[in-house]
Amino acid sequence: MTVGLITPEPDHPLLAATTTLLKGEHRVVALHPETAELDVLGPLADVYLLKSRTPRALTLARALESRGAEVINSARATGLCQDRTFMAERAGQAGLPFSPTHTFDSLTDLAAAGRPMPPLVVKSRHSRRHDLVARVDSQARLTELAGSWGDEPVVAQRFAESNGYDHKLWVIDGTVFSALRRSELAPEGRGPTLPLAPGELPRGWAELAARVGEVFELDVYGVDVIDTGDGTPLIVDINAFPGIRGQAGAPEALAALALRRAREAVAAA
Repeated sequence: MTVGLITPEPDHPLLAATTTLLKGEHRVVALHPETAELDVLGPLADVYLLKSRTPRALTLARALESRGAEVINSARATGLCQDRTFMAERAGQAGLPFSPTHTFDSLTDLAAAGRPMPPLVVKSRHSRRHDLVARVDSQARLTELAGSWGDEPVVAQRFAESNGYDHKLWVIDGTVFSALRRSELAPEGRGPTLPLAPGELPRGWAELAARVGEVFELDVYGVDVIDTGDGTPLIVDINAFPGIRGQAGAPEALAALALRRAREAVAAA
């Protein structure tokens, strides 16, 4: 089988470990999404892993899909998960415990709305590297952010009190991996990622993570969950194909998923 990696970083720890598992019996090729020539892509791989979410990467994935390629996650599912407004709407429709979310055409519009100011979490509407994620406790802080991010489309969520840690849940083809990480919104800032066995998760959380994949049509994804008290979960973000670093068994799960989907695609051709 030939497995394609759509990524500018084929040496990413998860991808590198997966490649090591595959390359004894299979071929692994990397496509840099920013430099690949769409009109000279050559023969299709049996399956592609879409480990990039840039506009160019999504264009490349769509081009491959239009030729009949199998892509994990699909370009459509990946693109939709970058829109936090859509994410909140779809989660709400599915009954997932997602943080209530309000959308503004720009941060300037939010600052001008003059609403009462409970602690808020303000995020870029479109998820990407180095986007805006900030806690806002006052109108002055909101005005300060608008000075740098005024034209940015944003979503606003009420800040939910927790113990200051995010539960990082990652899923590969139904297998759940987990860790604790101090939230970037905590006063001390983001902290290290601490191992957490799936069996240590509150009851029902692993099933909740699996349900997210069904709702958003994702095979490889991350779910950020906070405990709002007594094990009650609140989903604050969903990411297509996150890094999943340092999780024992993750490369094996990804390799198995890639080969299974490749065989299914070949059988269906």
